[in-house]
Formats: sequence, structure tokens, C-alpha cells
Amino acid sequence: MGIQLSKGERFDLFPANPNLQKVSFALGWQINETKDNFDIDASVFMLGAEGKIPHERYFVFYNNLRSLDDSVHHLGNHQTGKNPGDKETINVDLHKISPEIQEIIFVVTIHEAQAKNQNFSQIHNAFIRLDNSETHSELACYNLQEHFSGETAVEFGRLYKKNGKWRFQAVGQGYNAGLKSFVDKYYVEIKQEDNQPETNLNNSDFAPPELVINELAATQLKIPEVVIPELKIPELAITELATPKVSNKSQKAIDLEKKLEEKAPHIFNLVKKADISLQKANLTNHDAKVALCLDISVSMSALYSAGKIQRLAEKILALGCRFDDNAAIDIFLFGINSYYAGEMTIENFPNFIHHILKRYPLEGGTYYGRVMQEIRNFYFPDSRDGSRYAPISADKPVYVMFVTDGATTDESATKQQLQWSSYEPLFWQFMAIGKSQKDVKRKGVGGWFARATASDFSFLEQLDEMGDRHLDNADFFSVEDPESIADEELYDLLTTEYPNWVKSARLKNLLLYS
Repeated sequence: MGIQLSKGERFDLFPANPNLQKVSFALGWQINETKDNFDIDASVFMLGAEGKIPHERYFVFYNNLRSLDDSVHHLGNHQTGKNPGDKETINVDLHKISPEIQEIIFVVTIHEAQAKNQNFSQIHNAFIRLDNSETHSELACYNLQEHFSGETAVEFGRLYKKNGKWRFQAVGQGYNAGLKSFVDKYYVEIKQEDNQPETNLNNSDFAPPELVINELAATQLKIPEVVIPELKIPELAITELATPKVSNKSQKAIDLEKKLEEKAPHIFNLVKKADISLQKANLTNHDAKVALCLDISVSMSALYSAGKIQRLAEKILALGCRFDDNAAIDIFLFGINSYYAGEMTIENFPNFIHHILKRYPLEGGTYYGRVMQEIRNFYFPDSRDGSRYAPISADKPVYVMFVTDGATTDESATKQQLQWSSYEPLFWQFMAIGKSQKDVKRKGVGGWFARATASDFSFLEQLDEMGDRHLDNADFFSVEDPESIADEELYDLLTTEYPNWVKSARLKNLLLYS
């Protein structure tokens, strides 16, 4: 038996197998007792240095069983593995892998999942096993222990190159948009060069997916007339792929992802969750500075003690890693006074909040306006008294996550700061923690008591709807507990109004880039 891996763990293929050349990946799962007919498929995405497939035939699946370089061979939708539980097997010849390929992603998806109301909560005992194809011995195995719910696609694992050697990582990350989740992430429109090997459209192992044919037609490339057999088409929204997202990643951003995987895998997993929301909001390649503004009034004590604010800060750090490749967010604090507490980075994030609270103890009051002016002066110091009556522009906006559990003492000053900041490329995302009075539905004495003990967030709602601004530059939502919602839902909430603000800020010349 090989090494048993847990989620996130890595396995170096070569120390115990220096002559390793051919490996196989067996994937398996079991379906809970159901009358529904599940159609589950394994697919492979072979990625270049920029995290995209460099050619359509590096997307290996049931209609393209061999990769362009012939290094990856999908054995098809047959139980051909060495063990009875193997559902699909993918052979990899490590010596044949093209030098341009740096990473190989193994994913499993449910075909037509939404139409059939199927997801991975109905699937159990999933695994991915790595075998030495020549000795038929097991090298490593990852049994997915995660409890999935609405996910229709799961990344089981990844093979990646480090220092010229191949390593394997157990991933176990779920996605809600089926195979489309990965196509949106890894596929870009590619103009094939003349020196690329000619694709044999009549090869029995390769019938080009409708996706590729439509993309070629859209780019008006000349391709030979062929008769395409009836294919089982992946669950892709072809119309949404008519204008593929082009990766504009800088080398610095690529290096950051590698650094995250090595030094901060927890943050890297959060980044991948944030990616889904950013894709939906068309913010995939968006650049922005990110600040987290935290309430340090005494009423927040239980949230800090339980570690909930630390974990929330880590989620915002992940958003900051995607918005800004410096892998850091600025931390501001407010109670009676306001403070700039420094940068939270992927090097110092563990216990960061605990450490800064030693320097800035909880205070017995709450003033929004003071910290809002501190933030504005930090990023736009030209207006020393805080007043602003004409727009200013910048090449990057500032996204401020503002977290509090109650009302402020300086309402008029807060409104003034919000009005002045509407002339700046700065967006306020207000998040209140606690049970809102609006959520209490009971009547009578019980309802009165519940409302009396609930939080009044009406002022924050006023800020969200406030008029007399150059631009609507704020959004608000409340949660009873910051850990009561899934990470994916949180990132959706964080990107609800911000995309529209970005568009408006460009039109009003607050942002210089297009």
C-alpha cells in the first residue's frame, strides 16, 4: 500500500522511485442508493506557466482521450483499473510531457447535473490513486473525506512540477458550476501557431468538442471540412464562452500563486473559492488595494476571543491576494480612536489579530467617522482636513471591508466622510455582525424582548441608501455570525455592488484604466 494523503498534502514521486517514467491515476466513487442515473466523468487540464491550457488538445476528456504531446491517455468511461472500485483510469508518461506543461489538474464532474438535480452530496467513498504503471504498485492514495453539498464538480488532485521534478497534491476542492467551472478558469482563446502539430480530426481517439469548433469558427480560422459524429457535449454554456476570458496575469501574480501553494495553502484554498465569485462578477483580472477596518469596541470581545475575527481577516486576505499581487491587506482599527495597525500578509497572518489586540486593547466606544477619515488620509493625503468637493482619480481603486457590531456615536461625521469619499476611487463594504431587529418576526412580549436584545443596523442601512453623493460608493449586509455562512456565499456578498461601482467610477473618471 502506498502513502495515504490528506487534503492539501503533497507527495514527491521520485525519491523512492528515481527511475519512474509511467504512472496511472485511478479515480473512483460510489453513488448513494438512488433511482437516478448518474453520468460521472473524469477530465484532465494540462496547464502552462500562466495557468491556462496552451492548446485545446491539452484538455483531455471523453471526446479527446489523448493529449497533444501523447503524454496523457484517458482510458475512457470504462472500469478498466486494476482494482474493482476504479471507475476511470488516466495514464501519464512523465517523459513525454511537453516542457511547456507545468501542471496537470484531475477533475471529476457530473454530466447534466443541474438538469437532473444531482450533486456530490449523493456521492461517497471518492478517491484518486497514483500507481507505478510498470511495477503495478501503489504510490499514493487520497480518499476524499469532505462533506460536499451542492457541488457538481470536484478537483481531486494535481500533478505539478517543482525544481524540474513532478509532485502530486491532494486537493478535494468542490465547485458549483460543473465542468464549466474549470473551462472558465483554464481555457482561453488560442491562436494556434503554424509550427503546432497538425490535429488529425479523423483520429478515432479524438472527436473535437463543439466548444473547440465554435471557437475556431469565431476566430475565422480555416479548418478542413469534416463530418463531426454525434458527440456527448460537456455541460458548457457555449454562448458564455464566445468571448473567452484572456489571462493578463503578470509574472509577479504567477509567482504569488506558487508562493501561496507552498507557504499558505489555507489562504490558497480561500483564494480559489474567491475566484468563483470574482468570475461571476467579471472581476477576474481586477486590480485594487484592499483594506480591512475592524471594530475594537468592547462588545466585540467574544468574537475576537473565539477567533472568528482572525478567520474573517484571513478570508479578506485571500480576496486581497487576488485583487493585489503584493499579497497584503492594510488593517485599520476603530473604537473611540482610530489606528492603522499595519499590513497583514501571507507571512504574518497566523495569529495576526491576536497580536495587534495586545497593542490596541478593546475600547469603550464606537466612532465610524474618525477611522473613515484616517483611511481616506492614508490613501489620498492631499485633503488634510478630509473635505472633498471635486473628483480625483487613481489607477487602482481602494476596496474597504468595514466590520462592526453596532451603531456609531458620530453619525453626522460619518455621513460627511461618506459624502466626501464619493469623489474618491474608494468603495466601502459595510458588514454588521449580530442579529438584526429586522429579522425578528415574533409578536407580543417575546418579540419585544427579542428586538430589544437585537442589534439596530438602521444607520448602516441609511449609509447604503444615502443621497447627495457624487457616486454610490457603499454597500451593506449583516450576518448574525461571521461563520454562519459559507465562504462562497461571503465572497458573493462582498462582490454584489462593487462591480457596478467600478463601472460607474470609470465613467466618472475616478479610475484611469479601462
